[in-house]
Amino acid sequence: MAQIPADLNAANAKTIAEFRANGRRLEGRPLLLLTTKGRHSGRHYTNPMMYVRLDDRLLVVASAAGAERDPDWLRNLSADPAVTVEIDGEEYPATARPTTGSDRDGLFERIAAQYPFFADHQAGIERRIPVVELVRRD
Repeated sequence: MAQIPADLNAANAKTIAEFRANGRRLEGRPLLLLTTKGRHSGRHYTNPMMYVRLDDRLLVVASAAGAERDPDWLRNLSADPAVTVEIDGEEYPATARPTTGSDRDGLFERIAAQYPFFADHQAGIERRIPVVELVRRD
């Protein structure tokens, strides 16, 4: 299971700076930056995360490296699904839509087949790991 750095904010700041400078990937995996609005603070928070493209859909998985609790960025989406995506040298507004039911299950199965560590994350926790679609708004 992936290790979360002791100082996650510092690690994220470094990854964000490298990504913006040269499109850095996350351990060889495709990376995007997702900016959400804090549900309590109203501040904007940017998080680097791996993404997956399936059937023309841009997806992120809220595994939090197999943590028992949903990541903060996911909880922020419940208050405001309007996000900003930075990917492939482009920045644009999007709407975050958590997938549900058989759609979520099918997507998670396909993602885990491609990236087995997600199946490992799910096997080690009780919560059902969400899969979120990022739909571009223009």
